[in-house]
Order: sequence, then structure tokens, then C-alpha cells
Amino acid sequence: MKFLISGSHGLVGKALIESLTNDGHEIHRLVRRRAVGSFEIEWHPNQGQIDAEHLERFDAVVHLAGESIASGRWSAEKKQKIRDSRVKGTRLLSRSLQQLSQPPASFVCASAIGYYGNRGDQVLTEESSPGNDFLSQVCVEWEEATQPAIEKGIRTVNARFGIILDKEGGALAKMLPPFRMGVGGRIGDGKQWMSWIALDDVIGGLRLALTNQVLLGAVNFVAPHPVTNAEFTRALGRVLSRPTLFPIPAFGVRLVFGEMADSLLLASQRVEPARLKDLGYDFKHSEIGPTLSHVLK
Repeated sequence: MKFLISGSHGLVGKALIESLTNDGHEIHRLVRRRAVGSFEIEWHPNQGQIDAEHLERFDAVVHLAGESIASGRWSAEKKQKIRDSRVKGTRLLSRSLQQLSQPPASFVCASAIGYYGNRGDQVLTEESSPGNDFLSQVCVEWEEATQPAIEKGIRTVNARFGIILDKEGGALAKMLPPFRMGVGGRIGDGKQWMSWIALDDVIGGLRLALTNQVLLGAVNFVAPHPVTNAEFTRALGRVLSRPTLFPIPAFGVRLVFGEMADSLLLASQRVEPARLKDLGYDFKHSEIGPTLSHVLK
């Protein structure tokens, strides 16, 4: 099959390309610089520019690009970049696909469980309503931006990613230095739910989304057993053989990270992968302890 992928140099993009390439598929990349060779297509989403004539005849498009939400405090400028990189880019790509004479059969677009906001102990599925904070609003607009592709008849999946666990990037990579030094601990009261997923299962779920013609709409990419922050902290300490005796009070997190603290570090999201389970997806990693041992082996 012939795939077009944006965000190809990110954690998920690199792993997905490796998986698809190993199976002999043809990979093309959307890049924000001058395209080099026939396997790259240039686009500049902030300027509304894309090399649309080269978008024909792909079997599937995977859109993973977006400004990092976990790098630095959320200034007004940073929040605008977070929103624009997701909404403008997705809208441009969707509208471009809509205009094609030979569009892809499938379009998989990244989203996030930030869609649900801070929901305490409530169990959340793909049918749950969105939250009302900044990230929730971004995710709603992000998913709505795929509408032109849907109107074209392209099967569209909105992949709502949870906390992706891999030692090479993402949230876990940022946690490792303090935990390895023995100064890690729970955040706030530790009761907030963390809905996580191993990178292996992200790729397995994406492969399913690319090929299963029944799957469409929102899909939660999380493992079937979420844990509280306190449980996660204890599990990570055990795997690293380090104490976890240094909790970070909520006010301290807010002081350092501002608004980002409430949306990313203190928010509670107990999310179920209902759609993946209904389709019989077999998770390689479903328990947090063994998963961390595997990831950090």
C-alpha cells in the first residue's frame, strides 16, 4: 500500500514508518521544507500552502503533525501555536483531500484524550461529551477540521491518544531523570487518573485503523487498565528500583507550569478503549508494571 504521513519525525511517526516499511509498504512524507526526492511532499500549513497535485492516489493518509503541548509554559502565543498547528493544518489537509479526483480510502488524524477535560473518577468512552478547558476546545476543533474529508466519503478516524509510554520520547522520557535520581514522587494528591498506552499498541492500533473498513470516527488509543498517578509513581519506582518519596504539591506544579499543570499533570481522565475492544484488538501491554518493565528494559 501507499501511505502519506505528516509528523513523520515525531515519536509515533517514526515508529509507524518503521513498522509499515518493514512490511514492504511505500511511504511518502509531508514536510515543512523544500521536498527532497519523490517521496516527500512540501506543505506550509500556517501559510495555507500545500503541494496538492502530488496528493493523488494514496491508499491512506496519516496526519500526526502538531506543536508540542508539553514544552514550556502556555503563554498566549504558545496556545495559539498549539491550536493553529492542529486545526489549520488538519483543515488544509482535509480540504486538499476533498478536492482530489482520486482521494485516499482512509484518513487517520491524531487527536487526544484531552478532548474529555478533567473528569475525576468518571469512566470515559468515545461517546462521552467533551470538556470545557483549552485542550478540550482544541481537540473539538481539531476533529471538526476533518469534516471536508468526511464529506468527500473518505473513511476518517480521529485517534484520541492517551499518555504514550516510550523511553525515547513523550511524557515518560521527561519523567525518567528525576525518578532515576531518586527524587520522583506523585503529583498533587496522586488520585488523578492517567490513561496510558505503550508505543507498540499505538502502532498496532494505527495499523488496525488503516485497514479495518468498519472503524471510523473517534477512537480512544489507551490501554484497558488506566491507573492513578500514585499507582503509576509506585510502579515506575519499583521498575527503576528507586524510592518515590518526594511528592510535588499541586500549588508547586501550578507555580512552575501555570495553566499547563491543570490540563496535563493534575487533570484526571479515566478513559476506556471501547472501540478498540469492540473490534477485538489484542493489546500487547495492558498492565502498567509489566509495561514499564518492557519499555525500560
